[in-house]
Amino acid sequence: MLAQLPLVLQSLRLPLRLRLWDGHEYDLGPKPKVTILVKDPQLITQLTHPSLDELGAAFVEGKLELEGTIGEVIRVCDELSEALLKDEADHQPVRREHDKDTDAEAISYHYDLSNDFYQLWLDKEMAYSCAYFKTDQDSLEQAQLNKFEHLCRKLRLQKGDYLLDVGCGWGGLSRFAAREFGARVMGITLSKEQLKLGRERVKAEGLKDQVELKILDYRDLPQDGRFDKVVSVGMFEHVGHANLALYCQRLFGAVREGGLVMNHGITAKHVDGRPVGRGAGSFIDRFVFPHGELPHLSMISASISQAGLEIVDVESLRLHYARTLHLWSERLESQLQTASTLVPEKALRIWRLYLAGCSYAFAKGWINLHQILAVKPFADGHHDLPLTREDLYR
Repeated sequence: MLAQLPLVLQSLRLPLRLRLWDGHEYDLGPKPKVTILVKDPQLITQLTHPSLDELGAAFVEGKLELEGTIGEVIRVCDELSEALLKDEADHQPVRREHDKDTDAEAISYHYDLSNDFYQLWLDKEMAYSCAYFKTDQDSLEQAQLNKFEHLCRKLRLQKGDYLLDVGCGWGGLSRFAAREFGARVMGITLSKEQLKLGRERVKAEGLKDQVELKILDYRDLPQDGRFDKVVSVGMFEHVGHANLALYCQRLFGAVREGGLVMNHGITAKHVDGRPVGRGAGSFIDRFVFPHGELPHLSMISASISQAGLEIVDVESLRLHYARTLHLWSERLESQLQTASTLVPEKALRIWRLYLAGCSYAFAKGWINLHQILAVKPFADGHHDLPLTREDLYR
């Protein structure tokens, strides 16, 4: 049996068992917590150079099976990759062209998968972004409502304010801002499935006079400063490095002088925005978020500032997102049988790795999540923000 394994695998000491296509098993360390069932003999050679995207692709394509809790699978596979690849150089960033058709196709691929599938593991409001945990005891539902309130309070949202919600998803934040703060809201998305359910929920809550949801590309936003406040959650990750400047210019043109703009999004570890190492970022780009590009905090901050907005507050929610994704992953893992009836097997395999893997990535500090609040100053440079943050926490 040992002759079937390359020497580099035999020398490892990991809590991992390899089960080969012919039934033979080999433990790579004591007390294995994870088993990789190798179904394709050609994978044995590949396992001597196991980048995370190659391991993930093999699972997605059914060339290997994984046994063990999904969290342990992610951890042990990362340890396997790290042991054999060490600190292999990351891929250099690629600046892709993002046009309207490409972006619409990418959004549809991810968000139009199945509303019923997302409802299995998201909270009741279907907030598909980082929650905000005030305590360790907060449920996912409570933490997502905390996030909505945190955003609205940072925006100093007032009754009658006209709020633009860019990348509104299923409309949970739009409805919350209207219901709890009395705002008028226009929410935009590129997902037809999100729009359909979002409009149904707006109608069911009796908010049609306050909330308008529509299909609209950010490049087509009105540039007459009609909005008092702008909130953008989970959006700039899809814009692309090459279009960040244009994106921020469109937000600047949409908001009035004195108005506030909140960007809440995932940021890269590396200043130049290149993906995390050993292929994890490549897997996300290939299978989860096509054409997505994470900017570093400095990169998105530069674009915001160059557009004419003044950044007044930045907060990292990295550990909040690690917890959010962990809870999403737990919910999906508890509903695998039902999920298998809602989406194709390949899609379910992708989302299992994606949720657990991203939770691990945030916990390890490979990626971050930042809320960046900016103001569009009046012509003379003043704005009406309080001198301190005290009002946010009263």
